[in-house]
Amino acid sequence: MTERILYNFVQALVVIAFAPLAEGVLARLKEIVQSKRGPSIFQPYRDLWKLLHKDEIVSEHSSWIFRAAPYVAFTTPVFVALLIPVLTSYPLFFAFMGDMLGGGFILALGGFFASLAAVDTGNPYGPMGASRTRMVGFLAEPVFIIVFFTVSFVAGSTIPYIVQKVWVTPFSNFFEPSHVLVMLAFLMLILAEDGRIPVDSPSGHFELAMIDKSKSLEYSGRGAALMKWAGAMKFFVLVCIFMNVLVTPWGLASSMLLSAVLLAIPLILGKILLFVLVLVVIESSLAKLRLFRITEFIGAAFVTSVVAMITRLSGI
Repeated sequence: MTERILYNFVQALVVIAFAPLAEGVLARLKEIVQSKRGPSIFQPYRDLWKLLHKDEIVSEHSSWIFRAAPYVAFTTPVFVALLIPVLTSYPLFFAFMGDMLGGGFILALGGFFASLAAVDTGNPYGPMGASRTRMVGFLAEPVFIIVFFTVSFVAGSTIPYIVQKVWVTPFSNFFEPSHVLVMLAFLMLILAEDGRIPVDSPSGHFELAMIDKSKSLEYSGRGAALMKWAGAMKFFVLVCIFMNVLVTPWGLASSMLLSAVLLAIPLILGKILLFVLVLVVIESSLAKLRLFRITEFIGAAFVTSVVAMITRLSGI
C-alpha cells in the first residue's frame, strides 16, 4: 500500500518536472527543421524561473476567478496524472478514484476556469480567445466521448489501467482497423485540445489570431508561470494517455520494485520524444487553418472516431 501511494506521487512529480522539457524539445526541433538556431531545450525552465521571480500585476476589475484560475489549471493535470498509467502498468493507489471520462472532466475544469479568467479582466482579446477556445472544445467533446466509448467497449472497463492491458493484448489487436482509426482520432483531438497546428499556432503573438494562448495574456509573474506550466503539463498528460494506453503500452514498470519504476522514467521520456518527432513533422508540414475551417478538421476527427466505433461493433 505504501509503495502504491509513493509511486502515485512519483508519477505526478515526473509530469511536473519533465513537462517543460517536452515543450523545450518540441520548440527546439521545430526551429531546427526551419533551419534556425532556436532556444535551448531548457529555455522553458528559465522562463518559469524568471516569471516566478517577477511581480504579479492584477487588474482592479478582476475577481477571485482571475486569481484562482492559474492554481486550478496547474492542479488539474497533476490530479489526472494520479489516475493514468504514467510509469506503472499496474493500478496505483488513486487509480480507481476516477475513470477516463472523469479525467477528461478534470482537464476540462482547468480550461473552463482559464476561459472565465480571460473574460474576467475586461480585456477585449481575452474574451475573443476564450470564445474560440470554447468553440473548439464544444466540437472536440463529441470526439472524446466516441473515442472513450470505443476503447471502454473493447476493454469492458473505463479505468485507464484496465484499458491499457486489454486494448493491445494480444499484439495483433494493434493492427485492427478500429484501433488505427481510434489512434488517428485521438491524435487529432490532441492537436485541437492543446492548440497545435493546424488548429492553432502556439508560437503566434498576434492577438486577433490567437485561440488557446490568448486566455493567459493578462497574467504576469507567478500567474503567468503557472498558466504556462499548466499548459505544458496538460500536453504531457495527453501524450501519456495516447502513448501508454493506446499506442505503446510497453516500457512501463510491471513490478513493485523502485528500480523498475525509476527505469521506466527514461523509457517514457523516449516515447514522449517519439511523439514529439511526429508532432514536429505535422506542424512543419501543415499551415494553420482559418477559423471556420477548424470545424472541418474536428469534424473529420469525429467521423474517424465514429467509423472506428462502427468497425469495432461490426467485428471488422
